Amino acid sequence: MALYVQKFGGTSVGSVERIKAVAEKVKGFRDQGHQIVVVVSAMSGETNRLIELASQINEEPTPREMDMLVSTGEQVTISLLAMALHQLGVKATSYTGAQIGIRTDSAHTRARIQRIETDELRADLDEGQVVVVAGFQGVDAEGNITTLGRGGSDTTGVALAAALKADECQIYTDVDGVYTTDPRVCDKARRLESITVEEMLEMASLGSKVLQIRAVEFAGKYNVPLRVLSSFKEGPGTLITADEEIANMEEPLISGIAFNNNEAKLTVVSTPDVPGVASRILGPISDANIEVDMIVQNVAPTGGYTDFTFTVAKNDFRQTQRILQEQVIPSLGGGEVRGDDKIAKVSLVGVGMRSHAGVATRMFRVLAEEGINIRMVSTSEIKISVVIDEKFLELAVRSLHTAFGLDRADVTEER
Repeated sequence: MALYVQKFGGTSVGSVERIKAVAEKVKGFRDQGHQIVVVVSAMSGETNRLIELASQINEEPTPREMDMLVSTGEQVTISLLAMALHQLGVKATSYTGAQIGIRTDSAHTRARIQRIETDELRADLDEGQVVVVAGFQGVDAEGNITTLGRGGSDTTGVALAAALKADECQIYTDVDGVYTTDPRVCDKARRLESITVEEMLEMASLGSKVLQIRAVEFAGKYNVPLRVLSSFKEGPGTLITADEEIANMEEPLISGIAFNNNEAKLTVVSTPDVPGVASRILGPISDANIEVDMIVQNVAPTGGYTDFTFTVAKNDFRQTQRILQEQVIPSLGGGEVRGDDKIAKVSLVGVGMRSHAGVATRMFRVLAEEGINIRMVSTSEIKISVVIDEKFLELAVRSLHTAFGLDRADVTEER
């Protein structure tokens, strides 16, 4: 007998029929003798509907009242799922985040979990009940309902698994695992049997949308085995583990290719090459709560001056341009701002890079053979990222996928 925490997202519980299907799946595990905690999101589209209602009442509602409003979406789902389990003869009890004892700080709309009180939850499990918990929410020290921000239900599931020392946290979604890259871009992408937490963190931060970064961070911190599975078809999914030996039994050099075309590049040209220039450029950007990704600083051909290039999210592009023009350039006493919002970032990820030289050289050679120019480069111990023109994104992903041996065997020509 094992203890599983199973999380089902909005598409998995998007209709009465799908909720009934989830109940059947949960019953199957319960019939095998396992203890089950189920974490659910709001039905797909429900949170957006609630946010739209709020905007019709007040264009700038207080964060506390927004949390009070959007948390009701999960309350609907937990009660319906508990009812569906009862209909199948399965003992089940539903709880909101506050009722189950998920204690958070008071940062409304982006709260952080501080602790989870598990006594009542364990008592229900020991009685043979399935415990159904509302994801995405908790309660602060003053008794206010809080929400955990984007991907909060994943975080709830992993946090409960950590608190209960569960055998596995299973994330059910509309895909059947983690793939070497997005199958919509590369039809030769294959599902990974396993991947390390470290690699999954990189993949999530670089554009892979299978799991939210906070949930993966939580899993790594508390050593929670994560498995991504499909709600709609059977299969082993992908195991995400801190054990590199388990995750890399085949010793692949590269585990996956992530990409992001939601970035823009800005360059401050011909700024004085003196200490403190970087902070003078990025300080006002940070003050505006704009996150900077890649950074490159070069010495320009004319002595004493430098070019400073960095990337931001595409929706921050125009605001960042204005800040540079109106605040940074005057403070520097000169310079020019150049921008490009038609770029994409492509990244190779794999713990195998630690013990293999020449990965960057091979990557650059493959891109050069396809006529793809590299605009920026960033590296870490298990990642190499390049910025290229957005129009070459799909060509770059497919070419690199083949070059690094990631293609599915059933669609790969003999090499």
